[in-house]
Amino acid sequence: MTAARSFLGRLARRVGRWTARPPIGGVSFGSLRRLDPVNRRFGLGRGTPVDRYYIERFLDSVKDGIRGRVLEVGDNAYTMRFGGARVVRSDVLHAEPGHPGATIVGDLTRSEQIPSDAYDCVICTQTLPFIYEVREAVRTLYRILKPGGVLLATVPGISQISRYDMERWGDYWRFTTLSTRRLILEHFPDSAIEIRAHGNVLASVAFLHGLAAEELTQPELDHADPDFETLITVRATKPGAPRA
Repeated sequence: MTAARSFLGRLARRVGRWTARPPIGGVSFGSLRRLDPVNRRFGLGRGTPVDRYYIERFLDSVKDGIRGRVLEVGDNAYTMRFGGARVVRSDVLHAEPGHPGATIVGDLTRSEQIPSDAYDCVICTQTLPFIYEVREAVRTLYRILKPGGVLLATVPGISQISRYDMERWGDYWRFTTLSTRRLILEHFPDSAIEIRAHGNVLASVAFLHGLAAEELTQPELDHADPDFETLITVRATKPGAPRA
């Protein structure tokens, strides 16, 4: 009986290991065993892109900081969605002249036309990877914030190349929480910075294949694995008392 229990115990442990980590040759790739992704447009057309799920949850969690005079890069969709009536003035920075809704034409590395100490909040989502002079861009983000103003930024950790951006201005960088913190620390004090990673291996694989957030469960999306940083979020406050 003792020998039987010992054998069954060893077998149970072995089965448990197989369940958690399938043996070589035991992994079923199913419809993901392919050289081309399911969708090359980050999941657009299938639902919410996985990175957008994390971006929008982040902005919803810090929406009280979206107030007063707000600058958003690209368009003002998040300014209006999460700031609402708290926003007094909405500006949009875009690199291309004539872009609908843009109030400022230019980029974050050549930004003389953007006034210093001007904004209560700057929203900069998924922009920094497309700027080669990324340190200069962060310098500008700091400069244009009012004292007490808040930067809300996101950067990719694990992501495909954005072909649209690569062919226009370039796709240069992917980040980790460590590199993001060091970059932001060049201007913002450590006590004023909140940096967080989102995602896991499943979310990253789904995102790389262009699957939508709706194709995963919420627990699958919300599980955070520090070794698989799908997206990184930044909340950084410029020192000084907020001005009226």
